[in-house]
Amino acid sequence: MDATQVSELRGFIDECKSNPRILHHPSLLFFKSYLQSLGAQLPPEVKSETGGEAEMSSTREDSDSSKPSENDDDIVESDVELDNADVMEPDNDPPQKMGNPAVEVTEENQDAAQVEKAKAVEALSEGRFSEAIDHLTDAVMLNPTSAILYATRGSVYLKMKKPNAAIRDASAAMEINPDSAKAYKVRGMAKAMLGQWEEAANDLHVASKLDFDEEIGSILKKVEPNVHKIREHHKKYERLRKERHLRNAEREKKRQVEALVTFVFASIRTGQVMGIHSTGELDTKLNAASRASRLAVLYFTATWCGPCRVISPLFTSLAEKYPKVAFLKADIDEARDVAGRWNISSVPTFFFIRKGKEIDQVVGADKNGLERKLQQHAAA
Repeated sequence: MDATQVSELRGFIDECKSNPRILHHPSLLFFKSYLQSLGAQLPPEVKSETGGEAEMSSTREDSDSSKPSENDDDIVESDVELDNADVMEPDNDPPQKMGNPAVEVTEENQDAAQVEKAKAVEALSEGRFSEAIDHLTDAVMLNPTSAILYATRGSVYLKMKKPNAAIRDASAAMEINPDSAKAYKVRGMAKAMLGQWEEAANDLHVASKLDFDEEIGSILKKVEPNVHKIREHHKKYERLRKERHLRNAEREKKRQVEALVTFVFASIRTGQVMGIHSTGELDTKLNAASRASRLAVLYFTATWCGPCRVISPLFTSLAEKYPKVAFLKADIDEARDVAGRWNISSVPTFFFIRKGKEIDQVVGADKNGLERKLQQHAAA
């Protein structure tokens, strides 16, 4: 927290001390709850007999009406136009038989498995896919430690348009041999058949690095354009979500600032002279008056100043007479930083301020001049 924020916070706390009723405003519920959680005792809420409660309600309604609808920033993702011409419905057959790769395989079983694999290759060459699956299943059960048997059976499932079965076999092969190029190729092709483009691309790129062939390159030419579209789509909506987050954060920051200004200005409209003890407190109140398009009168005084004691009662009565003007009072010995900023060389001095800028001043205990200029600028 920088020095300016600390100064503003000090100003807000000073305002709470001088006008505790602002703590009961609904928009400060979070702060009120925090104070109570620490064991703080707050003054009872008192409804104003002069319309203060109505003013607070009006402020609340204005705040609610200016609050953006939650639907204003709803992000509804559009569909991505992909080439899904060859995408198929997933196969939902019961899972195929899997061997136990932890068992010890004898040489006899290995030889028998190779015989079954040879029969499968022969059946496959003649287009008898189901028979090839049966022979490969027998081979897998005989030698469940062979990654190539699982990958080969998976490739047959691809030809039978059963991508889920192919994925199961390819994944089993990878558990046995994480560097099985054929297993990555089979699984990548199967995922492409299901339209799982990003996963397909990942597997096919691994297969390509392990053992590139033309078929992998051909499939990637179809997969990669879809992957590019999907990733660009994700980037677009991630950017939109970040922008929405920044907008909401900015709105929340603005809401908190405006809430603080509203609470401070609620005390400005009470027709009372408000003491200024720091530049942060002054900035907060001038900001509140500026946002409400109100005139502010800043009065510099000192306890040892005789003319100040003469004109102070008039300043107090003018505050009651002009309730829509912010009357601010700073003791130059107490608020030295404020006096220094305004280059005070004598007291009493009165500055007329609108929208944060000085528009006029009165130096000395000139009662007629003070009231005349106040009447002039308050009516502007």
